[in-house]
Amino acid sequence: MIMADTIQEPEKLLTPGEVAAIFRVDPKTVTRWAKVGKLSSIRTLGGHRRFREAEVQALLANAREERN
Repeated sequence: MIMADTIQEPEKLLTPGEVAAIFRVDPKTVTRWAKVGKLSSIRTLGGHRRFREAEVQALLANAREERN
């Protein structure tokens, strides 16, 4: 049986500045959210934070639901 190779797209990662722009907050606020566990982050080899786009979008959708 031959299995088809599936190519997965790499997960899109966002910088604190990009996340801050989405939520219209300061990048330091995004860093605080990561420190308190509101949003999980990944560290690059250089020690910079990156955030999963899917998780950011889910948090944004949740925030919009709470507002309505």
